[in-house]
Amino acid sequence: MNKTALLHLLPLFVMLAIAAATDLHSRKIRNWLTFSLVLTGLAQSFTAVHTVGPAASFLGFGAGFGLTFLLFAMGALGGGDVKLLAGVGAWVGPMPVLAVFCLAAVAGMIIVLAQAVWQGRLRQLLHNSALVAVNIAHVNEVGMAHATATGKSCRSVDRPLPYAVPVFLGVAALVATSWLGHGIGG
Repeated sequence: MNKTALLHLLPLFVMLAIAAATDLHSRKIRNWLTFSLVLTGLAQSFTAVHTVGPAASFLGFGAGFGLTFLLFAMGALGGGDVKLLAGVGAWVGPMPVLAVFCLAAVAGMIIVLAQAVWQGRLRQLLHNSALVAVNIAHVNEVGMAHATATGKSCRSVDRPLPYAVPVFLGVAALVATSWLGHGIGG
């Protein structure tokens, strides 16, 4: 990735930084921000200085939405989180948004583990995580409503994870990796 390509991603970084700051402060990502992220991501794909073409932008939007929608349906993510990753997908395309999703999951896990250790709740977090995993693995037997209720009752930290923070870190890691010449996707 050259410096010009990095400049093309500047609006994405600015919007993600605002999203991360507001999500960290209020645990909400405003609709004006997520819709701006989606619309500018799709619009830039039609310009001469696009990060991805229109087809990849629309596929990335769908991939970002699809990757997070099940977690939203289970109550693990909010609607703003779904729209946020869909907007990132519109900027970077389908394979890179999958990489961002995975990188954000790792960053989120590290943040939650650190938070649980800080609050003295690591053991409770591990127990609750195992309980939620078993419910998800057996969702056909216990039903989605039961799995969702179990997830909601298993809060192990004081405040939920501000998802925009690990997404911002995931995009930064994706760009840094690409900058170093080890591209993650196309």
